Amino acid sequence: MGRMLSALSDRALELGPARFAEQTGNWRAEIDDDYIYWLILDCPGKSVNTIDRGVLEELGHHVDHIIDKKPSAVVIRSAKPAGFAAGADIRQFVGATTGDITGMIKEAHLILDRLEQVQAKTIAVLHGHCLGGGLELALACDRRIAVAGASLGFPEVMLGLHPGLGGTYRSTMKADPIEAMTLMLTGKSISARRAKSIGLVDAVCEERHVRAAVEAALYGDIGREPDLKTKAFSLKPARSFAARQMRKKTKEKAPKAQYPAPYDLIDLWEEHGGSRSSMQKAEMESFAKLIETDTSRNLVRVFFLREKMRGLRSGKSGVSHVHVIGAGAMGGEIAAWAAKQGFRVTLADVALKPMGRAIKAASKMLQATLKDSIKVRDALDRLIPDVDGLGASHADIVIEAVPEKLDLKRKIYADIEPKLKDGAILATNTSALPLNDLAEGLSDPSRFVGLHFFNPVSRMQLIEIVSHDRVAPETAQRATDFAVELSRLPTPVKSAPGFLVNRALVPYMSEAILMVDEGIPKERIDHRAEEFGMPMGPVELSDQVGLDIALDVATSLAERLDQPFPRTPEWLPKMVEEGKLGRKTGGGLYEFGPDGKPKKKPVDALKDDTKDDPDLLDRLILPMLNAVVACLREGVIEDEDMADGAMIFGTGFAPFRGGPIHYARTRGIDEIVAKLEKLKEKHGPRFTPDAGWEQLKTAEQKAA
Repeated sequence: MGRMLSALSDRALELGPARFAEQTGNWRAEIDDDYIYWLILDCPGKSVNTIDRGVLEELGHHVDHIIDKKPSAVVIRSAKPAGFAAGADIRQFVGATTGDITGMIKEAHLILDRLEQVQAKTIAVLHGHCLGGGLELALACDRRIAVAGASLGFPEVMLGLHPGLGGTYRSTMKADPIEAMTLMLTGKSISARRAKSIGLVDAVCEERHVRAAVEAALYGDIGREPDLKTKAFSLKPARSFAARQMRKKTKEKAPKAQYPAPYDLIDLWEEHGGSRSSMQKAEMESFAKLIETDTSRNLVRVFFLREKMRGLRSGKSGVSHVHVIGAGAMGGEIAAWAAKQGFRVTLADVALKPMGRAIKAASKMLQATLKDSIKVRDALDRLIPDVDGLGASHADIVIEAVPEKLDLKRKIYADIEPKLKDGAILATNTSALPLNDLAEGLSDPSRFVGLHFFNPVSRMQLIEIVSHDRVAPETAQRATDFAVELSRLPTPVKSAPGFLVNRALVPYMSEAILMVDEGIPKERIDHRAEEFGMPMGPVELSDQVGLDIALDVATSLAERLDQPFPRTPEWLPKMVEEGKLGRKTGGGLYEFGPDGKPKKKPVDALKDDTKDDPDLLDRLILPMLNAVVACLREGVIEDEDMADGAMIFGTGFAPFRGGPIHYARTRGIDEIVAKLEKLKEKHGPRFTPDAGWEQLKTAEQKAA
């Protein structure tokens, strides 16, 4: 065993081709002197392994060899530094017929069942990412060893699905069933040690100790027998009790009409969890049904939108040191997030008080996101308070995040630009000011670019990369590369009032405030928006953003855009003057409790005439679509997919609807234009359909 076990001693390439037979496909294999069958997954031309039909068919051939050769053991692992496998390749399902999908699933189950039934002990060694189909493959093995630092999970629910390669029954029968169900219902990943604690893996070790762990697995020294909890949930009464709790929690975050997959998973486990064969059959049927739902198709579309946005990266940005000017809410979060992602960060401000608040907030955010005291410590070590602003002359990128005042920003640029080192980028986080105006006075505007982050930076995935007339293409590209290195999704936009996201979001929020002025209960407005799929209603969103900011941005857009905007109620500026700004002051349109949540009346308790008003939702959503179409027509953004991605990841626009333009095409452009015309007649010219709708329709006809 020694020669082959030494292959596991160092990931840096003890797993290289020199130690294995020639690779002809996705796998390479060799039987060592101790008659152990080593099976290494290494999908050619990919940085990560994915589980597709070809991988599984080849695995089936290896299972044939294993059955024929009768080795003493089988060890399966990955040669990819990134991890074991990133999950199933969902591209194989795009455009496939129901028969094709059903056939693929059945074939995959047969192969994994045969792997599970071989006489030799099978051991999966997992490092890095082990997700979805990769984890399902590992669960078909007798034992699982996780290398410290590995992350495991079932992200299928994010695609409107649940595991479909045996994960639903193998995980709930081999691990703590409640914990396994929680993993599948949330789509979240867990650490190797957490996976060990719930029985999903049998051992966790450092890479240098993998050989000892494999030996322990071979000789039966590791493993988990079903405990009393697992046995209890083999009985339906126990599953039914737990299922009721799961449905209740799921309903709080995902309505069944919009996201059926988690409910189908709960039903499947409750009804069939006591029988492996019954659950396997039900899993395959449920998966095949879900993958053809509009929800799944649109969430798969969102997955590809994310990949397309990440694909804008062309190489390394060359950024290692980030200097942030302004330790307010946005500047502090930008600095903290950059430090979390491994950059050296200096944070400057003219006052010490905001600096202290920023470091305190950074510590809180890092603890919540990293959940590891050593990683938090290391990130905070990289975040350096810089009262004198000395970091500006050493930074590869300087990000200005001060209040939205043109003169203030220009003054900062005049001071900073002479200090910048050669090749450094100067970026602004402005959300509204024209970059051409900001660039006036710069000696080298070619290295000036907009990096518009969204609040809170730790949760909002989008960064708008804002160009202007004199920015150098290489500056915009490096800014795009940097955004991806921050684990964020870049969207290129041209400098224009509100750019894309705020241009579309402000009419949505402003119309809601006008509805409140009309006497429509704010809870009703928010409820209808959330029913549509928005993560938060527009009234609550206004309070979260801050009524002062919402009013300022709306006023600025109304002044700079040559189009009508919703009327601003007289009471809104008065509320701002009185300091009733929303969540940050404890009250605005809603009153907020100590927990930071708005105090809302139950929707069912409201009495008004708008409950069945067919115009209410369209008054909120269609102006948003109209603005996105206008941005496409004006060239603020050039790509429909990018526009959809930006709105999903920047505003939370109902992901299961595939984005605003996709939603418009699905609903029908003619229908939307006709509805806008009706709203225009009833409520005024702010609902005038943009001329870009005709362009979209023409493009649609040409494509047909």
